[in-house]
Amino acid sequence: MPSTHASDWDRDAALTTARILLEIKAVNFRPEEPYTFTSGWKSPVYIDCRKIISFPRARNRICELAVEKIGRHIGYETIEAVTGGETAGIPYAAWIADRMMAPMSYVRKKPKGFGRNAQIEGDVPEGKRTLLVEDLTTDGASKIRFAQALRDAGAICNDTFVVFFYGVFPGGQERLKEINLNLLHLATWWDVLEVCRERPYFAEGALKEVRKFLEDPTGWSKAHGGIGSVEEAKPT
Repeated sequence: MPSTHASDWDRDAALTTARILLEIKAVNFRPEEPYTFTSGWKSPVYIDCRKIISFPRARNRICELAVEKIGRHIGYETIEAVTGGETAGIPYAAWIADRMMAPMSYVRKKPKGFGRNAQIEGDVPEGKRTLLVEDLTTDGASKIRFAQALRDAGAICNDTFVVFFYGVFPGGQERLKEINLNLLHLATWWDVLEVCRERPYFAEGALKEVRKFLEDPTGWSKAHGGIGSVEEAKPT
């Protein structure tokens, strides 16, 4: 089902983000040759949020929206530190931390060295309420691992922010809630589809196939050679 937004501001922010991603060609529709994610899901859509770093005005606007969203939903003085997930989350964490005037660090995918702080680069935010930042999430798996690494190092990590949330694969939000990790995001695929109604970014046939995927992602994945359930998903 199409995404719902907490407020008119959230909806406007989502559509602005979607327009930016479409304009810089970070959005890819390829129903005829589906993408295969590490987890095993097949998808006709792929988004490259890393492209944003090459567009100064685009990244500035997205970071403005990010900080405003964090302030509205978490609090302006609540977050004490910002940590980026290796590697795509690092630049976003740096820009957001700068705007929030907060300490910044990053967390590695795997430990380097020994000790409980082996995955954290920078000053370890021990005892501090820490915001985990990445560029996007599909099913939330990497956020859980990063958050656990921060918690193991002594940080208080109950919030994570991403620019883009796929918002279609089952189980993602539920797994995050199970470990008390609140996910904030700016836009989803439903927001991209809404913006695509304003201008012909893609052919009508591609849009129809993408809508089929969004309405039944597990069925679409299975029909195109991918996994068809959360239980089959491989660690990412």
